[in-house]
Amino acid sequence: MQKALRRIFFFFGTALLLTPGIQASAKPKDSLLILWWNVENLFDPYNDPATDDDDFTPEGKLQWTAKKLLLKQMRIRHVITAVREHPEIGKYPDLLAFAEVENRKVFLETLSPLPGIQYKAVYHDSRDPRGIEIGLAWNPATLVPAGSRAYSVPLEDKPTRKIIVAGFSASGRPFHVILNHWPSRSFDTGWTEQKRIAAASVCRHIIDSLTVRNPKADVIVMGDFNDEPGNRSVREVLGSSFDPEKVRRSGNKLLYNCWSGYRGIGSYSHKNRWQRIDQILVSAGMLDHAGLGFPENGFRCFSFFRMLDITGKKPYPTYEKGRYAGGYSDHLPLLLKAVIE
Repeated sequence: MQKALRRIFFFFGTALLLTPGIQASAKPKDSLLILWWNVENLFDPYNDPATDDDDFTPEGKLQWTAKKLLLKQMRIRHVITAVREHPEIGKYPDLLAFAEVENRKVFLETLSPLPGIQYKAVYHDSRDPRGIEIGLAWNPATLVPAGSRAYSVPLEDKPTRKIIVAGFSASGRPFHVILNHWPSRSFDTGWTEQKRIAAASVCRHIIDSLTVRNPKADVIVMGDFNDEPGNRSVREVLGSSFDPEKVRRSGNKLLYNCWSGYRGIGSYSHKNRWQRIDQILVSAGMLDHAGLGFPENGFRCFSFFRMLDITGKKPYPTYEKGRYAGGYSDHLPLLLKAVIE
């Protein structure tokens, strides 16, 4: 399997790096704003025979309706608009990725009413029967796309979500994003750990395929890893550190975890404890002051009081223990500011 993966990733790494137009200039910007968010089951209310979405229909277990979807979409746009109106941010994300999206149509319908911006989208279906995929959107006024591809995670039992890699150029500076939603901790953390380790291995091979050809490659890895920064899958298999100097000296074996030094809350709460299972990590190339750069205080977990429940100790979810709550999501979004050097 390792040899097969290396062949696949060699091909894709070369394809992305050589794709015509990757050096084409987009509209100059001082920085890029990137958002990751697990939006918690962004489903339409229609039954799709190809996915296990019966619960998300008016007649289903969760009694999911067009009205509930509309509120969900309004809440998502509310958050994105709040990002733009934040005095320290002041713009829409140039690139955003959502986890737990049923299909491309509902993804675009959620974003299209935003005033003053028309996002383009990438959406890859997987063999995961649950229909909860990753949607990726970008602002064509600031980014030039250079192709995308989805990679399966080999598991012995049922399939899981694919890992998405996409190439872009910002003002002539090429970079890649790798999007992840690793298998959950359902039933038992130890029992499911090997599944996340398998996902981490695939992600690490993708990173290697890019950095072997360009040791200074700017690579942004983000997602809902269902493991925290200190867990084996992230720390050892994917390879990450909170120490930027250690990352620089690692020969691209380590990524810099952007949670480093962050004093705010986590992105997810379990049993009244904040967790940092949603993460953004960057390659050593992002720390070299060339191409794209990661500035000091360039990362945050974004929230405002309405995104939290009445206790303030966890996100305000759409559903809680199977009952409709009408909130935003059970996760909070992450933001990364990348400076164009």
